[in-house]
Amino acid sequence: MTPPARTSPADTVAGFAALATGIVLIALLHVLPGTAGISPVRRTISQYALTDSRWIFDLGVVLVAVGSAVLLFALIRRGLLAPVSAAGVFGGLWTASLLLIVAFPKTNWAIGPSLGGAIHRYASVVAFVALPLAVIIGARSVFRHSPTARRIAVFFGITSLMWFGLILVGVLNMLAGGEAWWTFVPLGLVERLMALNEMFALAALGYGALRVQQPIEENMTQVTPEGEPGLVTS
Repeated sequence: MTPPARTSPADTVAGFAALATGIVLIALLHVLPGTAGISPVRRTISQYALTDSRWIFDLGVVLVAVGSAVLLFALIRRGLLAPVSAAGVFGGLWTASLLLIVAFPKTNWAIGPSLGGAIHRYASVVAFVALPLAVIIGARSVFRHSPTARRIAVFFGITSLMWFGLILVGVLNMLAGGEAWWTFVPLGLVERLMALNEMFALAALGYGALRVQQPIEENMTQVTPEGEPGLVTS
């Protein structure tokens, strides 16, 4: 049987380019004159959306969402992820949640709570949990023949969840009568470290698409030198 046609790495490269550009734009907000005064330790990343530089924040997040979607598509295209799978579902939730974060800015507490702010908060929770799960689950399929690469991707996925766990500890502490969860930890710093960790996790999973330029077909039949059909498994 003729092996499946090779695919161009252009989609994977485009995905990584969009992802990197989005990260750079968000990083720039930490040093630009209009937003450099926002504390990266106590203020969340979404605080930049409440400034005149919101368009930079929005563009950065959209590019991360697009880059994520392209990388997931590249993995599916190469047969490394099933079109319908738990990893694909969680990856889709991550991408959709990022777009909701852009569409609904965080609550401006100088004005008061809002429905849009609540949607933003819940979308952020879904995003921060969905991506690590997508990476942890998907790594087994993407790197089925590369234990080292699989362990690296899973490591970044687990450590991403551990950062989120710090925030959950703060919530539980508040419910037990302690201080507010957003002051229990340096929320801005924890969120930034968690976001950076998740970018490493996504890049580690997306790397699988660069390693394979030919779609994987589980069972291919070829003709042996003796002329008898033989079974080739990838």
